[in-house]
Amino acid sequence: MHQGTKQLFVQTGSLVAGFMVWVLISSLMPFIKEDINLSSSQIAWATAVPVILGSLLRVPIGFWANRYGARILFTISFIILLLPIAILSYANSIFMLILGGFMLGIGGAVFSIGVTSLPKYYPKAKQGFINGIYGAGNIGTAITSFSAPVLANAFGWRTTIKIFLIVVLIFAIINFLFGDKKENKVKSSASEVFKQVYKNPKIWFLSLFYFITFGSFVAFTIYLPSFLVNHFELGKVDAGLRTAGFIALATIFRPIGGWLSDKVNPFLILMVVFFSLTFAGFLLAFTPSLPIYSFGCLLVAFFAGIGNGAIFKLVPLYFSKQAGIVNGIVSAMGGLGGFFPPIILTILFNFTGHYAIGFMSLSEFSLASLVIVVWLYYQDKLDISAKIVNHAVDGICVTDINGIIQSINPAFTKITGYSSEEVIGKTPSVLQSGEHGTDFYKNMWTNLKTNGFWEGYIWNKRKNNVIYKEWLTITAIKDDAGETKNYVGMFNEEKEHPKEN
Repeated sequence: MHQGTKQLFVQTGSLVAGFMVWVLISSLMPFIKEDINLSSSQIAWATAVPVILGSLLRVPIGFWANRYGARILFTISFIILLLPIAILSYANSIFMLILGGFMLGIGGAVFSIGVTSLPKYYPKAKQGFINGIYGAGNIGTAITSFSAPVLANAFGWRTTIKIFLIVVLIFAIINFLFGDKKENKVKSSASEVFKQVYKNPKIWFLSLFYFITFGSFVAFTIYLPSFLVNHFELGKVDAGLRTAGFIALATIFRPIGGWLSDKVNPFLILMVVFFSLTFAGFLLAFTPSLPIYSFGCLLVAFFAGIGNGAIFKLVPLYFSKQAGIVNGIVSAMGGLGGFFPPIILTILFNFTGHYAIGFMSLSEFSLASLVIVVWLYYQDKLDISAKIVNHAVDGICVTDINGIIQSINPAFTKITGYSSEEVIGKTPSVLQSGEHGTDFYKNMWTNLKTNGFWEGYIWNKRKNNVIYKEWLTITAIKDDAGETKNYVGMFNEEKEHPKEN
C-alpha cells in the first residue's frame, strides 16, 4: 500500500477517535445534569470548555507535527487523553467536569496533526480533497452524539465514558505500530516561522473564515443536544440522533468541498458558502418552529462542511513552507469559533428570553466574511496580473493620457537602465535618441489617438547613452465609456543594431 494512502487511513481514523472523545460531555450532558446539580450557565461552560484547549493547543501541535511527525504526536496525545476520561468517569462536581473537560480538548487539538502531515504525501492538485477526507474524521462527533446517549440509557453515563478509554488506547497502539517513522520533518524555529506569517493578512482572513465555518459546526455540535431538549422538549436520544444527523451532513460535504476546491477557485466556493450561512443565520434568528429550525440547521451543516474543505485547500497554497504553524493558527481560530457561541447564546437568552441576537451574529459575521472573500478574489486576480507584468521579458511602461509615466516593470529597467524612481512622473522623452524627427513622433501620436494603437521600430537611448533599436507597441486603455485613461507601451530590444552616441 502506498505510504500516503496508509497514513490517510491511520490519521483519519485517529481524528475520528479524537473527535469522539472531544464531545463526550456535550453528548452526555442531558444525563450528567440529572446526577450533578448544574445551572444553565454551568452547563454552557462545561460543554464549551473542551473547546478551549482543543483550540489553543492546535497551534503548537501543528508546529510539532512538522518537526516530530504525526506518529509521535498522535501516540502521545492519545496516551494523555486517558487521564481526563478517567477523571470524568468519576466526576461529581462542576470543578471535576471543568478539569476533565479542559484536558479533553486534546481530542480536538489533534486535528492539526493530519492537515500538516498528509499534504507531504500528495501533490498540490490533490491536497484539497485529501485534507477534506481527513477532515471528514469529525464524523467522530456524530458517532459519539448518536451512541453515547444510547449507551448511557443502557449502562449509565459513567460506564459509557469508561468505554472510551478502550477506544483511545487502541488508537495509541495503532499509531505507534503503523505511523510513518520516516515522515519528512521540518526543523525550524517556531518564533522565526511565526514572524514569517503573522504579518500576512491572508492568515487572519483564513482564520476568520474557519472561525465561522468550523466554529458553527462545533457550536451546533455541543449545543444542539441540550438546546433541542430544553427548547423543543425532545427526548434525549431523539436530540442525540438529530445532532448526529447534523454532524454527518457537515462531515460528508467536507471532502466534497475540498474536491471542488481542487477543480474550482476556492474563493468562488466560499462566496456561495458565506452567502448561504448569512441566510441560514437570519432564518434561525427568528426561533422558528422545529421543521424550519431543522432546515436552517441543515443549511449550516451543508455549507459549513463545504467551507471547511475549501479553506484547507487555501492554506497549503499560500503557506506551503509554514503549513504546520499556519494550520495550527487557522484551526485554533475555528475551534474558538465553537467555544463562544454556546456561552453567548446562554447569556443572551438569560437577558432577553430568546436566541435571536445570537443567531443573527452568525448571519452578520458570515456577511462580513462574504465581503472579504469577494475582495480577496479580485485582489488575487490583480496579484496575478501584477506578477505577469513583473515577470514579462518585454519592457512595459504605463502613462496617463498626457504621456506622464505612471509605472514600469523590471524588464524596462533592465533594458533602459532607468529605475522607477528616475522615470515615474516624467515622459518617455527621457529615452529619445535624436534619431527621429518631430514628424515621426507627431505621426505616432496621431495614429495612437485615431486608432488607439501604434507599433513599429524606434531608436531609443539607454541611461548610459547607448542607442539601441526596439520594437515598440503602444495601446490606448479605455474605460467603459470609451474614454482613454492610460497608454501602455511594450517593447523588446533588437540586439543586432546597437549604436554608441
